[in-house]
Amino acid sequence: MVHNFAMYLPELVNPEIALRLVVALAIGALIGMERSYHGRPAGFRTHGLVCLASAVLMLVTVYESEWFGAGQAARTIIDPTRMAQGIMTGIGFLGAGAIMKEGLTIRGLTTAASIWTTAAIGILVGIGFYLPAGLAAALTLGTLSLFRWIESRMPNHSYSDFLVRFEEARAMTESALRGFVADHKFSISGMHRSYRRGDAVLEYRMTLRTQDPNAIAAFCDVLRGHEEVVEFRIAPAGD
Repeated sequence: MVHNFAMYLPELVNPEIALRLVVALAIGALIGMERSYHGRPAGFRTHGLVCLASAVLMLVTVYESEWFGAGQAARTIIDPTRMAQGIMTGIGFLGAGAIMKEGLTIRGLTTAASIWTTAAIGILVGIGFYLPAGLAAALTLGTLSLFRWIESRMPNHSYSDFLVRFEEARAMTESALRGFVADHKFSISGMHRSYRRGDAVLEYRMTLRTQDPNAIAAFCDVLRGHEEVVEFRIAPAGD
């Protein structure tokens, strides 16, 4: 077994394999950066991992001659790539189980992507592509650690779901509330209004967007100082 691996080692040490993995990660991360900028749950690292995993799986097909020793006639009877398809289908359900919704926040997307990537690397190890699998593992670890540091320092929009209730007699009008929110570095989308006559409470629900990481804390302090505000809630809607 060691002798066979040594025979294929020059072919496995292939700069084209490394280039494809690195380019796939870069493209996926670039797409994810745009998503992160707009505050979407699946962003920078998630897209990078998914694109990297797809490239890893394609290496199994492109370099099939390196690891499948039998002739073409035998392959029509035994198709090893079906095993890879089955593995990734099953891992998809496992990854879905890692995604959870806590209130209005979605968590676990990067974990699900890393599970899927790990399964793809496992397929490479199973067919004997040790060096590409090692490179893919290093890129995955770099994505989960270094990219987190980069992502935390990128400018981005943060989204929050905002609910505020006013006493009916002293409630802000919609136009006044929009101006009040805009003065605190937020923009508004999807405003909804409701009214409960028995409680004499006017309620507004909306989504707030800002690029200032300190805007929410400052806004909460201001709201607590308004006596006409009966209740308010601000819940981050990002990852």
